Amino acid sequence: MPNFSLPDSVFQAAASRFPTPFHLYDEKGIRDRARAMNAAFSWAPNFKEYFAVKALPNPHILKIFQEEGCGLDCSSECELLLAERLGMQGDDIMFSANAMPPAEFAHARALGAIVNLDDISDIDTLAENGGIPELVCARYNPGGDFTLGTSIMGSPGESKYGWTRKQMTEGFLRLKEMGVKRFGLHAFLASNTTDNTYYPKLSGILFELGAALEKECGLQLDFVNLSGGVGIPYRPDQAAADIAMIGEGVRQEYIRVFGDPASSHVGIKTELGRFMTGPNGWLLTRAIHEKDIHKRYLGVDACASNLMRPAMYGAYHHIHICGKRDAATDTLYDVTGCLCENNDKFAVDRWLPRVDKGDLMVIHDTGAHGFAMGYQYNGRLRSAEVLYTEDGDFRLIRRAETPEDYFATLL
Repeated sequence: MPNFSLPDSVFQAAASRFPTPFHLYDEKGIRDRARAMNAAFSWAPNFKEYFAVKALPNPHILKIFQEEGCGLDCSSECELLLAERLGMQGDDIMFSANAMPPAEFAHARALGAIVNLDDISDIDTLAENGGIPELVCARYNPGGDFTLGTSIMGSPGESKYGWTRKQMTEGFLRLKEMGVKRFGLHAFLASNTTDNTYYPKLSGILFELGAALEKECGLQLDFVNLSGGVGIPYRPDQAAADIAMIGEGVRQEYIRVFGDPASSHVGIKTELGRFMTGPNGWLLTRAIHEKDIHKRYLGVDACASNLMRPAMYGAYHHIHICGKRDAATDTLYDVTGCLCENNDKFAVDRWLPRVDKGDLMVIHDTGAHGFAMGYQYNGRLRSAEVLYTEDGDFRLIRRAETPEDYFATLL
């Protein structure tokens, strides 16, 4: 359910120092997630969580993960630059992208990053842009539908990502001829699931595939990357994923395929983003306008430029009104932004307490794919980002954009 770990006094104190709208992140909550992740997989050889930079690409946040022993999963030139400027290199970086400019391969290789190839044709691109290292990872796509029990969790056959099973054998045999000695496997078969059996089932698929490819290709399976997909409960009635139970489920699959982890050489990697930061971020905004026509519209000073998920996906984000947590939810609103687009709505037909102009509103679970998906459509500018530190202070970690920023790239 939405994270109420911070009292309203914290949100109100932040809003007294920084003009709304802005994203607020909880440092302690982020560190706690990283530590829980590391504890859940402490049994695994060479475990490392590679935080998905695309979820929250702010170097102050990335530094927290670096301090907690995590790596970074990068999928673009600028994300590689973020890692580089934090002093990260080698196996601290996993480079996973698709249809990327060839020069980005060369940059990743220059940093010594682990390269995760999305397509068999990427072998040639990598060879010509940085060269083939001794360790290469490949992304697997089994096709069809991915199910848990009787539920379809994803449709890999409709996904643009990954290699087929046949390409796996063909590609790794070729890579072996080019000097590869060890390989990794990666797959992403479901998105934002809180089902505790997802990672264990995915791990079993990849463990079995890795063991088969070792025999077929004469290469050593170095690691399995379970990628992302473990999600968060956006709605109050949803249960959260239990990362300790998930880690134990993966351990059982590991033992089934490889035996005792203490005597196995196969490492485990993950690249969670949403799970790590999503619940530890909030968008703070104020009510500034009310319109009562065929429906009652509550206008706020944020818009889809600050949080695109509701407009783009129809995604639910919980909203509460500071100082009115216990008030009756007796007024039906569409909560809207100021873009000239009818889908610029944070909530549709949402029961809330009666809202007064100036009320501080907290939109939950914006710590991943919130600010990161911002844009400047309609001349609306991206907001500030603020860190609520472990010692109870606030630190501005990204200023709000200004009109000068909007015009800065014009010639």
